[in-house]
Amino acid sequence: MGIEDITRAGVVLPVRVDPKGIDGPTPKAVRNKKKWRRVGRGWYVPTEADPDRLDQRIVEAMAGLPDTAAVTGWAALGWERGRWFTGLGADGATRLPVPVALDDQRLTAQRSGLLPSEDWLFESDITTVDGLRITVPNRSVTFETRRARTLVRAVQVIDMAAYDDFIDLEDLSTYVDRLVARQGIKLTRRALPLARENTWSPQEVTMRLMWDAAVTCPVLLCNAPVFDRSGNHLFTPDLFDPMTGVAGEYNGRVHLDEDPFRRDLDKEAAYRHHGIEVVTMMSADRYDVDNVERRLRAAYDRAGRRPLSGSWTLDQPDWWVDTSTVARRRALSQSERAIWLRRRT
Repeated sequence: MGIEDITRAGVVLPVRVDPKGIDGPTPKAVRNKKKWRRVGRGWYVPTEADPDRLDQRIVEAMAGLPDTAAVTGWAALGWERGRWFTGLGADGATRLPVPVALDDQRLTAQRSGLLPSEDWLFESDITTVDGLRITVPNRSVTFETRRARTLVRAVQVIDMAAYDDFIDLEDLSTYVDRLVARQGIKLTRRALPLARENTWSPQEVTMRLMWDAAVTCPVLLCNAPVFDRSGNHLFTPDLFDPMTGVAGEYNGRVHLDEDPFRRDLDKEAAYRHHGIEVVTMMSADRYDVDNVERRLRAAYDRAGRRPLSGSWTLDQPDWWVDTSTVARRRALSQSERAIWLRRRT
């Protein structure tokens, strides 16, 4: 299966230079930089092909590679429409190279924008989506976690793959057991026990791990819905310690806009009304761990001075549909997903 078999709508497939100009541009034509853009040795796309589009970047990276090659890592998860696998670095601007699994093949020359991997593959590691060979999610996730620079990043990769229901933790753990001596596998094994299936953003992972390091908390729930005693939904904290009544919210830059900010103020008022202490973490707090820890300890101190309020409960009413695990979300119909998962966007 080659690049010509890709069927994804909107993608412009690279073509080889053709001296006759039948199956591709002539050598003379590609010298016109206003009309053709080189993506690999002897491979070109028209300049109107958008190099910033994720799908286009992935396809261009595959140009000229062996037919047995497969996209892996973040790019495979992004090709499958993973919400958080955008191909951009932590700064939101730097393009990450497209990782490609070559198995026992080897590239004779390096190429900008491509990250080749010569790790051997299991027979079941390859699948095809819209005509493109990619690695299965368990393989793609472990590729990323084994190369993660930090434990936090490794946990984020697992949690965000679970967010899209690509993997479940039990199955991923079984897969990891097969990767006996792979480089970086120790980091993956450290990350697995810290991962959760109901995290809604990478930043929630950061906050959760900060919380775990700062305060001993036997039960820290991710996006657990809270109800009043009549069965009405009150709020869904990003993080919640039900033993003490302390909640955590991560508010990114978008929350500084007027409408989100007003909703946040209403939510904080609701927390206070029901006797719940809330700790808010902003994007800049990722670099000020001590400040976050101080706010957490202060919230626990305040919560410890009063008994838990009896006005809220975690007991879900009959009308509520629990979506806290990958298995439960996979069991939903498309219409049910549109209803019950809309809060995550």
